[in-house]
Amino acid sequence: MTRQNEYGHFTSSAFVLNKERTKILMIYHKIYNSWAWTGGHADGDTDLLYTAIREVKEETNLDIYNLEFCGIRDWYDPDINERNIVFMFKTTSYNGILKNDNIEGNLEWRTLESIKQEEYASGLDKEMAIFFEKEINEFFSTKEPKTNNWTLEKF
Repeated sequence: MTRQNEYGHFTSSAFVLNKERTKILMIYHKIYNSWAWTGGHADGDTDLLYTAIREVKEETNLDIYNLEFCGIRDWYDPDINERNIVFMFKTTSYNGILKNDNIEGNLEWRTLESIKQEEYASGLDKEMAIFFEKEINEFFSTKEPKTNNWTLEKF
């Protein structure tokens, strides 16, 4: 599952909550100028659970375990004929010392209330429901060619 996969870009994200479940580990991505949770491309790996674990380690220096699969985030951009499929996991189980000197951006434990809607990467404020609402297990978006607006459907 490389980035050149004909079916789309396969990625994994891990939503790391503190043990009390009061804060989430967020990264302020320098290139997007917005907050998101950790994650990244499979880059040839077919094990998307491992991809989520690897990405958290690379971006935070934490070792995570006991991950729970929450659902899939899928979007299609017809302008560039690109599809992204994100496998989303969450956990409160981790070990290690958080590093904050990475090329991705700055890390912070944040409460949900402390992040303003405009600070999130596009759509993430709505998509976060996949981690908390058991009846939601997929989000799908596509860009409307005439308006350039994105749709968001949940399943």
